[in-house]
Amino acid sequence: MFNPLSGLGNLQKLQQQAKQMQQALQQEEVTVEKNGVVVKVRGDQRIQEVEIDGVIENRIAEAINEAIKKTQELAARKLIEMNQNQ
Repeated sequence: MFNPLSGLGNLQKLQQQAKQMQQALQQEEVTVEKNGVVVKVRGDQRIQEVEIDGVIENRIAEAINEAIKKTQELAARKLIEMNQNQ
């Protein structure tokens, strides 16, 4: 007999793995320097710092982070809509 709840264990395992991956990515950092601009980004795509010609411009980092957050929310809404239409 098919048990629709049997997949919950797999879902919980996937959620835990995703959480562990996110925590690991938060510990990583990438720095790119180009044309007088230095950008430091965490592995989870969070902008840590923007430096332009030696001047740290965290207002730019905050704006980029807000834009990224909004696109992630948009993607989540679209995914929910797609799943509801199936």
